[in-house]
Amino acid sequence: MTTTIDLLRHGEPVGGPRYRGRIDDPLSGRGWLQMHRAISALGPWQRIDSSPLRRCRDFAARLARRHRLPLQIDTQMTEIDFGRWEGLTAAQLMQRDAEALKNFWRDPVSHTPHGGEALTDFRARIIGAWQQVLHGLPQDGHLLMINHGGTIRILLHHILDIPLLKLQQIEVPYGCLTRIHIDWHDGEPGARLAAHGSLLS
Repeated sequence: MTTTIDLLRHGEPVGGPRYRGRIDDPLSGRGWLQMHRAISALGPWQRIDSSPLRRCRDFAARLARRHRLPLQIDTQMTEIDFGRWEGLTAAQLMQRDAEALKNFWRDPVSHTPHGGEALTDFRARIIGAWQQVLHGLPQDGHLLMINHGGTIRILLHHILDIPLLKLQQIEVPYGCLTRIHIDWHDGEPGARLAAHGSLLS
């Protein structure tokens, strides 16, 4: 049997791209449209899981009401904490602390933003939450998880054994859909990537 998990990154938040992390900005009008377009041909799902942050949760709650689906808020699936970089754009950081930003881009494992969450801690949190999700799933189910770019990159790192230093080479734009198939062997889940991008059949 196979379980299908659709991972949907939130759309553009108010304020546009920046190191947002835990800042709880809502979706912009464009962000709502990006997410509606992404899931227009998908479903039906049995459940929707969401990060607690508004840019994920607001859309998840509306979709769950429309389709009369259970909604589960997973506090462990929130985005990485960028510490003092929260709310700043890359351009602003290049003016304020260019060396730290370049080090982070080159080696995010060794160069955590001041006051932020270490990438290895973020990985442990997300993979732990993922394992809990898998072991609570029906073996022929279909789940929608609405999450963040960092979260989806960590899951792809875990499933495909991609080095942590290569995470930024995985493009996860606003409204991006990633489909994971979970194959069950003797009750144990094995994950594989089925599709990655904005259009899935």
